[in-house]
Amino acid sequence: MSIEVPESAVPPPDAAGESSSAPSRRTFIATTGAVGGAVVAGSVIGGTYLLGPKEAAAADTSPSSSVSLTVNGTRRTVTVDNRTSLLDLLREHFELTGSKKGCNAGACGACTVLVDGQRVNSCLTLAVRLEGAEVTTIEGLADSDELHPLQQAFVDQDAFQCGYCTPGQIMSGVGCIKEGHTGSPEEIREWMSGNICRCGCYVKIVRALEQTAGRK
Repeated sequence: MSIEVPESAVPPPDAAGESSSAPSRRTFIATTGAVGGAVVAGSVIGGTYLLGPKEAAAADTSPSSSVSLTVNGTRRTVTVDNRTSLLDLLREHFELTGSKKGCNAGACGACTVLVDGQRVNSCLTLAVRLEGAEVTTIEGLADSDELHPLQQAFVDQDAFQCGYCTPGQIMSGVGCIKEGHTGSPEEIREWMSGNICRCGCYVKIVRALEQTAGRK
């Protein structure tokens, strides 16, 4: 709320016709209004007047939970922010960086992993919802030094170029074969359509799945 100053309180111009150094009524009102707005804005942005120290500290602390799950055959227990995705849990907490963060919106498939044998986009899956689940990533697919048959087929068919999407393509392919969707190249393309290859290796990827499924 601005404060109005009676016009009589403002000295009249001096004999030379110049205004005195005292602010005019209009200048005073504009200045106090601007300063008041800045104080209010500072209170809202900084939280100085809206939150006390305890409330501000509580606001900065995100809710977290403990979750236990098996990753590539190893039982792991970790406490994470409730908003943590499975992808970030794998990459940031477990240092399993084979699963790639592409679109981070479930549209490219680069983050595909298997959860209890089913392929999922790990970027859209909350880690805290996987209590007791079994997760398999590209790092856990091979048997020691022996590649998984689909991994070997990708090598045989030269089914990759830059390799960024390859882990997600392979994990999705494993799920596709397990689901029985390899009856024809058209069926494979349909059920692998959620995985994008920016290098355009789709023909060779289909051939790799056919080879692994025993169709070639």
